[in-house]
Amino acid sequence: MPVEIKPIQLPADVNAFINVWFDLYGSNPNWVAPLKFERRDFLNPNKNPYFKLANIQCFIAWKDGKAVGTISAQVDKGYQSVEANVGFFGFFEFTDDEEVARGLIEAARDWLRGQGMARMMGPFNFNTNHECGLLVDAFDQDPLVLMTYNLPYYPAMYETLGLTKAKDLYAYWLENNGPVPERIGKLADRFMEKHPEITIRSFNLKKFESEVAIAKDIYNDAWADNWGFVKLTDEEFQKVAEGLRPMIDPRYCYVVERNGVPIAFSLTLPDYNQVVKPMKGSIFPFGWWHWLTMPKKINQIRVFVLGVRREFQYLAIGAPLYKRTWDNGREAGVKGAECSWILEDNFRMRGALEKMGAKIYKTYRLYGGDL
Repeated sequence: MPVEIKPIQLPADVNAFINVWFDLYGSNPNWVAPLKFERRDFLNPNKNPYFKLANIQCFIAWKDGKAVGTISAQVDKGYQSVEANVGFFGFFEFTDDEEVARGLIEAARDWLRGQGMARMMGPFNFNTNHECGLLVDAFDQDPLVLMTYNLPYYPAMYETLGLTKAKDLYAYWLENNGPVPERIGKLADRFMEKHPEITIRSFNLKKFESEVAIAKDIYNDAWADNWGFVKLTDEEFQKVAEGLRPMIDPRYCYVVERNGVPIAFSLTLPDYNQVVKPMKGSIFPFGWWHWLTMPKKINQIRVFVLGVRREFQYLAIGAPLYKRTWDNGREAGVKGAECSWILEDNFRMRGALEKMGAKIYKTYRLYGGDL
């Protein structure tokens, strides 16, 4: 039977959309199944403020009466001021069948053309503020928290479909097997001695709302000039922050102040994928036990965000932040940290990481194509 691509309605068809992924990845040892309740919430237009900022259509591919793939197509209204007439695709999952993959990507292309787009780019679930990028190597390793994973045949299929590289995103690995590298330690200490007006404090979970407001203000300023960046609205940032709240550990989350005024912040997350993986997508019947008991066993972290207001980006603020994260992680028994993702042409950040001994160990790729 031929492949049939059907548009779906959210949230009515969300379970059918999500269940396709579990069928595709069920036996893969490195896939970390998302928590179904969280994905249902994320894909619900009534609960996710992103749906107010984008036009979105999702599709499911059917073959021989079985759901065999998914894709989303979205026009991010905020991104139109960055790069006009460029639409996004995401949640692109498919069996190892060109007919299925081609049917899905053509459905997304047709829909985006109908929205007046001239080019498509992805995968974005839904934009750069969410999970994005196609893993093109290291398929034998689990993803860390909030990073993507896909089956090994995906990159070749993307190329078969005529999609070409738009940008690579790197994940660096930093082994925490001793004291912070001497060079970084000295730079951090020298920086703090030279700048007594600068202080670093831990994120205060008891003042969550005010701390989130500080983080949002810095985030939207620090990343304003970055490739592909889309500014987060207050409502969006609050939604993201609430999702991250259970994972925030003040030992790895800091606010930098200059004469009492916040100018930078960093957020490193314990790798909650180590907790989520054995839950297999569900709190019940035993997932809750893993959620309650596993956090103490987490032994790796992900440097998620490190942002400095553009006005102060000439300062070497990263050094003391890395040092503090390193020291606290070592004390907690953390074996290593992933720093991700880093744009391939962000040579300043890449240079800083490589001076610390970090190495690229995974590559994620964004693809584009004319419509």
